[in-house]
Amino acid sequence: MTDYVIETHGLSVYYGRHRGILDVDLRVERGEVFGFLGPNGAGKTTTQRVLMDIIRPTAGQARMFGLDCQKDGVAARERVGYLPGELSLHESMRVSRFFEMYRSLQRGNADPRHWRTLSERLELDTERRLGQLSRGNKQKVGVVTAFMNKPDLLILDEPTTGLDPLVQQTVMELVREASQAGATVFFSSHILPEVQAVCDRVGIIREGQLVATERVEDLIRQHFKRVRLSFATMPPDDAFALDGVTVLARDGQSVTLEIRQHLAGVMETASGLGITDIETIPVSLEEIFMAYYGRGNGGHNA
Repeated sequence: MTDYVIETHGLSVYYGRHRGILDVDLRVERGEVFGFLGPNGAGKTTTQRVLMDIIRPTAGQARMFGLDCQKDGVAARERVGYLPGELSLHESMRVSRFFEMYRSLQRGNADPRHWRTLSERLELDTERRLGQLSRGNKQKVGVVTAFMNKPDLLILDEPTTGLDPLVQQTVMELVREASQAGATVFFSSHILPEVQAVCDRVGIIREGQLVATERVEDLIRQHFKRVRLSFATMPPDDAFALDGVTVLARDGQSVTLEIRQHLAGVMETASGLGITDIETIPVSLEEIFMAYYGRGNGGHNA
């Protein structure tokens, strides 16, 4: 049995002449929480729709649980809880009736009333009709639908969109609990603090191409460093004029640097200037993300 719950090889999708994704090679390991990052239009939803066989790839292959997502899609999807980015609901149906109907269509569930527990945690009124719900409450319906059958794999497209902060935290708690119970979670998001809080690994997709796949802590540690150096006497303004080194601040007897390369040169220079202290400043996932999508990548956004 493969250790990968999701595998794609050379996965490409074109909408006419417009590229959706190109040569995406992705592996999501059994039991991990994998965050799929990118702005709107980068290819996150397209990738998830191929996995769910909503759209067919132009080239390449996608597999879940070792099964081809197109040839064996029905068998693969029996083990998946899916939250699409856009929900289409029967507006005249009561929420409770919708859940009962949906459950009846799924494979066996040891706890047929699990949807009630989830609804209570999300503070969702299940006696209202779907057409009466706000956008946020419709999103809650989608979250419950994805989680209610305790699937082996959760594919979630922006799961906290439209939810208030407290409910967002509850959804992330559900993600953690599902992972602890052995499920694999593959979710796209643009809310980077929640990704950093729950994900084991992340993939960053830009203009349809996967540009990085790393463990969260490794991505943060390797991409660039930020340090504050203290000196007995403030160094000259151009003391750290090295390629890949940016002076962020000069304050009192300290210089704060962002270092993308030439760390050894920075340390050699600092030693010659009488350094008295060094402090490493944590870098957030959001800052890493902006290095790929903001000025760090020429200012181009997907």
